Amino acid sequence: MMQAKYRDPFPVLSKAKHPEEVGFSSEKLKQVDEWIQQDVDNGFPGAALLIIKDGKVVKNTAYGYSKKYDGLMPMSHAEKIKADTMFDLASNTKMYATNYSLQKLVSEGKIDLDARVRQYIPDFKDEPEDKIKGKDRLRLIDILHHSAGFQADPQYHHPTAAGRLYSQDRDRTLKMLSRTPLQYEPGTKNIYSDVDYMLLGYIVEKVTGQLLDDYVENNIYRPLGLMHTMFNPLQKGFKQKDFAATELLGNTRDGVINFPNMRTYTLQGEVHDEKAFYSMDGISGHAGLFSTTDDLAVLLQVMLNGGGYGKEKVFDQQTIHTFVRPSETNPTYGLGWRRNGNSSMTWMFGPHASETAVGHTGWTGTVTIIDFEKNLAIALLTNKKHSSVVDPIKAPNTFAGDVFNTGKYGSVVTGIYEALTATPS
Repeated sequence: MMQAKYRDPFPVLSKAKHPEEVGFSSEKLKQVDEWIQQDVDNGFPGAALLIIKDGKVVKNTAYGYSKKYDGLMPMSHAEKIKADTMFDLASNTKMYATNYSLQKLVSEGKIDLDARVRQYIPDFKDEPEDKIKGKDRLRLIDILHHSAGFQADPQYHHPTAAGRLYSQDRDRTLKMLSRTPLQYEPGTKNIYSDVDYMLLGYIVEKVTGQLLDDYVENNIYRPLGLMHTMFNPLQKGFKQKDFAATELLGNTRDGVINFPNMRTYTLQGEVHDEKAFYSMDGISGHAGLFSTTDDLAVLLQVMLNGGGYGKEKVFDQQTIHTFVRPSETNPTYGLGWRRNGNSSMTWMFGPHASETAVGHTGWTGTVTIIDFEKNLAIALLTNKKHSSVVDPIKAPNTFAGDVFNTGKYGSVVTGIYEALTATPS
């Protein structure tokens, strides 16, 4: 049955005159400001916080610094985060690039979630030496549930770690995705894997005949009026000062990691993720997207609106239901979306979010939350990795910014929900 063309505009965001207009306490939101600012005063690099409720922007506030260090040396004049500072979204790319593309293509009948991956990538098959077989049976829905059998991070960019799968060439990496062996029996558990979304981004490219960045920027972001959401922004007219910086010494973890072609300078405007940068030319389904709180407000409202914004329909309500529905094996997983399915997600959603709330996080320090029952969305973007590594030898992936409450997300999110106490006027 052909879907009727949408005629009436979807709601568009406006700015709340005051938080109480949509049921927030101004005083309690100021407490959230104070908590984040206190972290900044104590060394946390920077953040931007967005809150939207009932179609209104309640809060869009910047804190701290987009760049404090040049290498390991503190800058004499640190660069402040501004309202239009762009952040490396890291794994939130999975949602706002790959999932939005898939949700659009599913709505349009161009992708079947129950189809096998081999329908879209014919070379996707078991290798004779693979100990665990089953790729020929894998469906898109299995990959979206992170239950396909792949390891979390094969490190294609690193020859020692990747072995025969090593690649720092995008075309070769796409071939290596199909050759990546399964690590566990598909469907027996959920293991969050970048491989899943690298494959899904590739499927979007196979279906549309376009690179992922071309497709999503031209078919979703620009029609929505978003001019600060993109892959490889330094190649598209932006300057380093437009971005929140991330790691101090490239991908070296303060000098303890080394592999071919490694960056050693402070990253600003280049995707941090190693697989995305070295192996995928900055364009991948799992990482690489940059955005601002202003642009994310629109993308979040698209979900709250049931799939559109203004005159633009991106996908339909039924597709949203399909993608946020819980996995049968783990209630914290939807199709890509993480769900507030049980107490194991309190670190991200806090104790007050609705059970049906969804969202995602990103390694660089980003979290987004969509609470349909409360018509509420939150984006907390930070550059917490723009800080020294706590112990480069024993804990090379733990940065000073990670240990602050702002960098852990949950306390900020909890404070926001606890500020939602007043009766709307």
